[in-house]
This record gives sequence, C-alpha cells and structure tokens, in this order.
Amino acid sequence: MSTSDVEDHLPAHAPTSEGSTDAAVRIKRKRLSRGALYTRRFLRNRPAVAGLIIFAVIVIFSVLGGLPAKHSYLETDFLNLSAAPSSKHWFGTNDAGNDLYAETVHGLQRSLIIALVVSTGTTVISAVVGAAAAYFGGSLERVVLGIIHFLMVVPTFLILALFSNHSGGNWIVIAIIMLLVNWFWPARVIWTLSLSIRERDYVSASRYMGVSGLRIVVRHIIPNIGSLLIIQFTLGVVGAVMSETGLSFIGFGVKPPDVSLGALIGSGADTVSSAPWLFYFPAAALTLLTVSMALVADGLRDAFDPTSAAGGRA
Repeated sequence: MSTSDVEDHLPAHAPTSEGSTDAAVRIKRKRLSRGALYTRRFLRNRPAVAGLIIFAVIVIFSVLGGLPAKHSYLETDFLNLSAAPSSKHWFGTNDAGNDLYAETVHGLQRSLIIALVVSTGTTVISAVVGAAAAYFGGSLERVVLGIIHFLMVVPTFLILALFSNHSGGNWIVIAIIMLLVNWFWPARVIWTLSLSIRERDYVSASRYMGVSGLRIVVRHIIPNIGSLLIIQFTLGVVGAVMSETGLSFIGFGVKPPDVSLGALIGSGADTVSSAPWLFYFPAAALTLLTVSMALVADGLRDAFDPTSAAGGRA
C-alpha cells in the first residue's frame, strides 16, 4: 500500500493528520526493496558517485578514445622521435616514434580487460570453493583449507613473476596466472562466513527436502554473501591492475608490440627527466583508474553495511 493508497482511504472532509502521514511514510519505506535501499545509500555517498563517474569516463575513453586518434599505437613516426605533446601527437611520442596517446588508450583498454577477467574469475572461483568447503565439510574442507593455507605462505608475487616471464608477454596467459594465484585469499574469507550460513534454518530445510548440496551452495549460500562478493570484485579490479602494472614495470608482464599501462609506465620511468610526458600521462590514467575503483568499493561497503552512517539515512 503506497502513500496515495492510504490517503484514498481517509475521509474526504477530514484533513490528513501528521500521524497518518507518518504511517504512510513508514509503509512506503517498508515496501522499499533491498536493491533500491542499497542504491539510495550508495548515491548519497558523494565520493563514491564521483568515483563511479570517473570510472565510467575511463571505460568510455578506453573504448572510444582511439576513434579520434590520428595514429595507431603500432604506427611509428621516424620524423618525430621522443617528440613533446603537439597538435600532431597529443601526448607526444616515445623514442621509437610511437604515438603515446594511441598507446595510452590501448594500454588502458588492455589493463582493464586483464583486471576484469582476473577479478571476475577470482570472485567466482573463491565463492564456489569457499562456500562448498564450508557446506560439505569433511575431507573436502580439509583438502581445500590445506591448499589455501599452503598458498598463503608462498610468495605469490615471485611465482607470478616466474611464470609470467615465460608467457611471452601474452596477456591471456598472464591473466590466467594471476587468477590462479589470487583466488585463495578471498576463498578463506568466504569459507569463514559460509560456516554460519550453513546452519541457517532455510539451508537445513533445503537439505531435508532432498535438494542437492551443490544446488544449496549456489542457490542459498552464495547469494547470502552477495554483498561481500560485489565488494571483493571491485577491490579485485584494483588489485589486478596493480599486479599487472607491477609485473609490466619490472619487465615480466605485457611485452611489445602489445602495451599496457604498466609497460608504458615502466618504459617512461627511464626517461622521466628527459621526456616526462612518457611517464606522467600513463601514470595519470592508472591513478584515476585505481582511485575511482577504490572510491566505488568504499561506497559499496558503506551501502551494504547497515551500521554505517556514511551513506546517510535511506
């Protein structure tokens, strides 16, 4: 029943009292869906909204930014080597004559693709593995936890650098390697949360009704940690971008002729005093990307947390 429905049931000659209005507002709030509540709390967080807008602009720039470009990122201009920004080359050129604007657009696109692939895969694998280990318990739980605890003490960045060095700079191989070494941390957290969810009445009722264990995990346990998974996915994008940047910076990531933000920053760091534009433009794109996603993640955390006052009262 909405506010208008309540008012329709009041006598036409009687004014709407303050108590009736408050009751109608309470009824309207009660009908507010969970998704609408989260959205309203998120939109009241101004830094989070600003981060979302910046991220949307970055995505649009990575997809459509190459259309007005005058040169391809593979094209070389031998008459303009290490040229400063100009009307012909908006971000300047590197020492090989490649247009930095075109390289930045392509590098941003490549870094985003790697981050989204890694973050999506990590979220899905950690959710299924962590929730399944908590629900089924027994030998499966002991094996999964044994693998997780072993991987947690292994220097994963060294493993990542070792295997990435033999990938030939193929971004698909790099993304797969990053996925394989990043899933166990969130899986450990999801396992802990799923231990309490598996004891809920609706999970027990589903079990007694003969619902399969895998279906219970997918339909009942994982959806109840959906807010955590969304935040994990958002932070995973930031972590994947930083990991890819670190690998490319030290020469173990994406290699020419392909480019990424990390590769551009790594090559530009050597010429930051003589040709600073080669470093600052890719670094600015990376900073905007990571800061915007961090703001969005903070906003999502506050929106999903009922005890947080950062999102305001919905």
